[in-house]
Formats: sequence, C-alpha cells, structure tokens
Amino acid sequence: MSVWPGRLYPLGATLDGRGTNFAVYSEVADHVEVCLFSPDGDEQRLRLPEVTASVHHGYVPGVGPGQRYGLRVFGPWDPGRGLWCNPAKLLVDPYAKAITGDLVWGPEVYGFDPDDHDARDCRDSAASMPKAVVIDPAFDWANDAAPDTPLHRTVVYETHVRGISITHPDVPEELRGTYAAMASEPVLDHLLSLGVTAVELLPVHHFVSEHTLVKQGLSNYWGYNTLGFFAPHGPYSSSGDTGGQVVEFKAMVKALHRAGIEVILDVVYNHSAEGNHLGPLLSFKGFDNRSYYHLNPDHRAEYVDFTGTGNTLNMGNAQSLQLMMDSLRYWVQDMRVDGFRFDLAPALARSLYHVDRLSSFFDLVHQDPVINGVKLIAEPWDVGPGGYQVGGFPPKWSEWNAKYRDDVREYWRGEHRSLPDLATRLTGSSDLYAASGRRPFASINFITAHDGFTLADLVAYDHKHNEANGEGNRDGESHNRSWNSGAEGPTQDRSILQVRNARRRSMLATLLLSQGVPMLLGGDELGRTQGGNNNAYAQDNEVSWYDWDSIDEEFLAFTKRIVALRATHPVFRRRHWFKGEPVDGHEIDDMIWFAADGAEMTRHHWEAGHNLSVAVFLNGEAITAVGPRGERVVDDSFLMLFNSRPRPVDFTLPARLGECEWLVELDTAEPDTAGSGDARAAPQGRSRDCAHPAGSGGAGAARSGSRIRVGAWALVLLRRQGAT
Repeated sequence: MSVWPGRLYPLGATLDGRGTNFAVYSEVADHVEVCLFSPDGDEQRLRLPEVTASVHHGYVPGVGPGQRYGLRVFGPWDPGRGLWCNPAKLLVDPYAKAITGDLVWGPEVYGFDPDDHDARDCRDSAASMPKAVVIDPAFDWANDAAPDTPLHRTVVYETHVRGISITHPDVPEELRGTYAAMASEPVLDHLLSLGVTAVELLPVHHFVSEHTLVKQGLSNYWGYNTLGFFAPHGPYSSSGDTGGQVVEFKAMVKALHRAGIEVILDVVYNHSAEGNHLGPLLSFKGFDNRSYYHLNPDHRAEYVDFTGTGNTLNMGNAQSLQLMMDSLRYWVQDMRVDGFRFDLAPALARSLYHVDRLSSFFDLVHQDPVINGVKLIAEPWDVGPGGYQVGGFPPKWSEWNAKYRDDVREYWRGEHRSLPDLATRLTGSSDLYAASGRRPFASINFITAHDGFTLADLVAYDHKHNEANGEGNRDGESHNRSWNSGAEGPTQDRSILQVRNARRRSMLATLLLSQGVPMLLGGDELGRTQGGNNNAYAQDNEVSWYDWDSIDEEFLAFTKRIVALRATHPVFRRRHWFKGEPVDGHEIDDMIWFAADGAEMTRHHWEAGHNLSVAVFLNGEAITAVGPRGERVVDDSFLMLFNSRPRPVDFTLPARLGECEWLVELDTAEPDTAGSGDARAAPQGRSRDCAHPAGSGGAGAARSGSRIRVGAWALVLLRRQGAT
C-alpha cells in the first residue's frame, strides 16, 4: 500500500471517504509505523513518512471504516532518562475513536525484560493488545437539542451504564448492560418517573482491568482505568466494538435528550491504565513518556503519583493538555454530551507538588468557547499534598461537596455539635463558595456516591465489609460516619428497621430540600444494598448491579415525591444566597432559624452541643423567580422541623411568623405520608380535622403558637399558602 505525506492535524485516524490520515505525537521517536490488521490478525506495517512539529503523519488511500490498527514507535530506550521507545510493543493510538478487543495480560505487554528492568523486551505484543479502529463519524442527529437545564434546576442521577440495566426484566436480554439499554423505554421511564434532569455516567472512556484484578478473577467495574480518552467503552455496546459503540453511544445521547435528560460524563484525565514505571507499555508511555507523565525529577525512571494509581498525567505539558482539551471538545461536539465530572480534578492543576489555581488547565477551560458552555463539575481532591481543594475551584465550576456529605451524615446519626454544620450545608455552603462570587449551585450536594456505602447500607452498617475485594478488608474508607441503627447488617427487628427507614427518608429529604444541586446515587431510590461493601470497584456482579426484583416501593414513591416537591417550589432551589433579613420590602426575613420552643435561635442555642432540634423558615414570597412567560413567581413558604434525637420532640410553631395556618407536607417518620399527604405529625391539642385551605389533600393543619410533635430521627415539612 502506498503512503502519502498526509496532514499533521487532526491527530488520530481521520477518514475522508477515499482513505485515512494517521497522525500521532512523539517528540522522542525516530520514526513511527502504522500497523494495519486484517480480521484474522495479519499485520501490514507502513512507515509514516512525515514529521511536522513532532507529529508523525501519513495518508493511506483505501483505508476505510472498521479498519483495525496500532502503532509502533522506533526510538531511544533509556528508562533512567524516562525514554521507553520499544517497537516490539504495539501501541493504542491516544486519539483512537474506537477500540476493539481485550487486553491479554502477560509479559509481552510490558516494555522491559522481566529479569532486567533496564533492558528492552523484544517479544511482540500485537496478539495480546486491543486495536484502535477507524470510524465513520457520520450520524443522523435529526432535530436533537440538548435540554440545557440551568444548574439550580438540575437533579443529578449518578449511575453505571452496565449496572442499571443488566438485570432489568423489561429490557431485552441482548441489550442489557449497554448504551442501548440506557436509552431503552424501561430505563427512560424510570428516570422520567423519578424526575431527574441529568444522568452522570461512571466512566465510559474505554478502559481496561488491572493485571492484579484479572489474576484474582475480578475486573475494574467502575472504569477508572482509561486506555482511550476518545473511545466509548467497547463492551458497553450491543452493536459490536468495531465502530458500533460510537453510533450506539450517540443514539443513547439522542434518546436521553429527547426525554429531556442531560448526559454528564465522569472523566478520568488524571491518570491512565499504564500504572507506574513497572506497569505495561500500552500507549502514552511508549509514544512519549516524558511528555505525558509527571516524572520524578530526581529519578526520571519513576513517576510522581498524586492519584494512587501509580501515575499522574502531566497537564503542565502542552501535549498532555492538548490531548485533554481535544478529548473534551470531541465529546461535546461529536458525541453531544452536556457536561463533565472531573475525577481527582486537583491533579489536573498541579505544577509538581502544589495545586495551582491559575494553571493552564483552568485558563484553557475558561476561555474555550466549546467547553465553557457545558456543565463543569470537579471532584475537588486528590491524594497528593494540598490535594483537598473543596471550595477552591474558580467561577463557572461546581464541585462535589464532601463537607455536605460528612456534615449531613453526622447530624442524622445524632452527633453532638453537628447542628451548626447542618445549617450551613442546608443553605448552600456559603462558607465555601460565596467569597469567590459563586452561587449556591456551585455545591453538588450528595450523601452517597458510587465510592462508599449506598444509602441503605449507610443506616445498616457501622463497618465496611469489603472481603470480596480480595484485599483483606483493608481497602475502602474506614471512617464512614455511618450508624447501623442498632444491629450490623440485615435484621428482622422492627424497631431497628423503623429507625433505619426514618433516617434514610430524613437524609434523602434533607438532600433534595437543600440549596445547591442534589445528586442521587443510582439505585438508592430502590433500596439497593451492597452488603456493606463500600469500595465495590471490582464487583461486576450482584454486589453492584441494580436488583429490579427487590424494589423498596415505599422508598421509591417517597423519592419521587421529594424530587417533585423540589421541582415545584423555587424556594428549595434558589439562585442567590439567603440574607437572613427582609427582602424586597417584605416584613419577614427570607430565612429564620427557630428553636423547638418557637423562639429565634440565639448563640446559646447554636453552641449547645446537645442541641439536635431546629426549625428553619423559608420565605417563598421573598425569592426572585421568573415564570415561563417572564412573570414573577411567588412561592409558598415552608417551615422545616429537624429532629435527630432518638425520641420525639414537641415543636411550637413560631409566633414571629404571624397568624397563619401550616399544612403538613411530609413527615419522614411515617412512610404513608410520602404518597398520600396524610400527615401523622398532627398538631397537639387540636383536632386532626381542623380547618385547612382547600386543595391541601386532607393534611393536618396547625396555627401559629400550637405545637407539633416531630418523631425520632425525623424531618417534618410544613407549608403555608403563598400570596398570589
């Protein structure tokens, strides 16, 4: 086959209908060969004839969609200087748009001789390596339009493409666990019935399982071990992995958009699947190790690791940064996703040993007209020095708020001195975000996520139970701020189950009624348990999968009700901070805190470590909200009563709020209040059939000055009819 000079850009394999242009970056290579593979494995090697600005490129006429290929790099081998060129090792194109086949672990995929790590291993790795695939980028998007939901209206649902559908009885068996299943009617119906506005998908960039896991018969289920930053993970495709995964992924995005649901990707640009200096030679390490990775300046044969995986991609290098930015733009422009959650985001902003808020990473994202128009969410910590950066990201960014998770967990397990922190988190975490000019929706609030206990396990286990991971239960977080409610693990004790259910409902209600952006862990609404495993990254089995045959119907109904309540009332999703003072000429403050006796909270109340009961008034008439026709929307006002004591507490409804009637909207102590509106938090000393406005659904009502009993571990939400 002939090879023409071709072009240096775009990088990767680019089809034009008559042939394919190949371009790959390597500053250290003497030359590069593109290797074309037939379906039966025959290989044809072609030298890329041109080098421009360290990009090796060539055009091969006649190469079309579905062509499998890899690359071989000829150049210096000197691990002590960070040079790992080894033409015996077939490498995956860093810009591959699709990847086919599995990585077969063995000595062939390592660059060095197993008996001498300084010597180059000359065994050919091609038979053991996955191959890149030339794709046809054409797709009929028709009238696809992104929902573009504002952040303050967003409800995020974190889920796993495979896990959500692999056991779903209504999804065709041949589609289960795939992109097509994610877009299937049963899954879409569930998401729509919940009322979520965005799915946050665990990593879908093509990944491989680590050698250590494979030797134990396990796999990397979560997917935080990326091999290809442009390629959708092949095994998640029902259409095959020789290009069908690209079309199927696009069809999934199109279907979710049509349903009004945005697609956010959990992306892992902080490290790759190549491990440390003793890891395999799969891609980046073989092309230009010194450009792509943070190397130890005193011993360049070794890596600096800020991620806990053995390596850290060096976003201080222009080529690594270009790789990430090109990848982000590709997923927005070609695959039409709506945002990204950046795993271990501080690692992307590191110089060597500190996180630089003014790094090139932030500068480029800020000015890029494509990327800065989508949702940007940081996991604001890594494992390096100074890596905990919650609240430290620039404007336009939102962050996973771990302080929200921790403080809400502490309050709902009854920890002393947890009330002030709960109040801060409930109102949007202004201590973290207000000073930098950000709004409440900078906070992505969550109580559970893929990494840690599920919500059902959070109230059922004091300790992690990770024995199935094969690490002697040493892996995973040990300080979970969980409480088993009286017994470790499964129990038939009705009193313990009652406490667990009340606490679970109270935490979910707190999450969805807090200012900021709520994120639900997929499966929590069904009552999903992992049997106490809080690090199920390697469990591609019933431990991690949704169990559609054992749905907690009561809790599912409760979840739907609270999501709908949030969507209906702007007072729970404000765009601006509470001021704690009258707004727009109103006599009553926009927010007021009250003790259980109806008096306004004082410093003494806040500092009393034993105080675990509080009421907060949210003035719906004092918010700025705009309706669909530009009209000003006046919301109802609410009084939230919190009690994380193991016994009921009587609350006096505050006289400060004037003569008014309060309707019980929900009571987390009682499951049937979730769907029927029948309030069990009845006013004390008054008939349950006291007067209430029409349309209240028969809920109990109480006037200012009367008392309401709030059950143990419960949250009661009272609603007052707003002005019209």
